[in-house]
Amino acid sequence: MWYVYFLQLHNGDVYVGSTNDLRRRFESHQSGQVTSTKAHLPVTVKAYIGVETEANARQLERYFKTGSGKAFASKRFWRTEPY
Repeated sequence: MWYVYFLQLHNGDVYVGSTNDLRRRFESHQSGQVTSTKAHLPVTVKAYIGVETEANARQLERYFKTGSGKAFASKRFWRTEPY
């Protein structure tokens, strides 16, 4: 199983990544081992999606880094307003 995950950074931004070991990857973010997030600790997991293959995970990760992907994720995964 592969995961596409969304982390809330301390500065309010959202980081999107993919991994086959979500706990290990989250711990590497929290311990400052990931260059992209180490300046914005602590991080929290906002959401994650499980997919069957690495190829699907990488494709979804790329999509969620686009403008429309960010909008979709924001509305569907961590929206706080009522629908």
